[in-house]
Amino acid sequence: MTEQDLQVYLNTHIPLTQAMQIQVLSIASDQLILQAPLAPNKNPHHTVFGGSIATILTLAAWSLVHTRLEAEAISSTLVVRRSALEYQRPVEGDFAAKAYFADPTQWESFKQTLQTKGKAKIAVEAVIDYAGQVSAQFNGEFVALQV
Repeated sequence: MTEQDLQVYLNTHIPLTQAMQIQVLSIASDQLILQAPLAPNKNPHHTVFGGSIATILTLAAWSLVHTRLEAEAISSTLVVRRSALEYQRPVEGDFAAKAYFADPTQWESFKQTLQTKGKAKIAVEAVIDYAGQVSAQFNGEFVALQV
């Protein structure tokens, strides 16, 4: 799945991505980056709205697992099982969320469990790094159900 493919998928299936003007910046097997401008995500304090931060972090983490499953031709339904967010400092401009696997060595086990049991879970982390400092951090777990 290319950046453009994911962009079309998100805009089609998750319309909020259009309102937030989220763009797919890069996709790799172990990392995915989404970005968005401040203007459509601004709160009354002229910083990024907390809901926009939560959305882009969750979406980046979900997209990482989704694109990896697609790349390996594994048909599944993917849902968030749990998540925790920590806001550490305000974001005052355009921002990006970088997602990565909490433990990259777990992918093969995740994939094997999904293929043998029809259901598997994996931990993903994501951060917003703004002005050289982590501004928000996401820790979550996603469940894939084989279809």
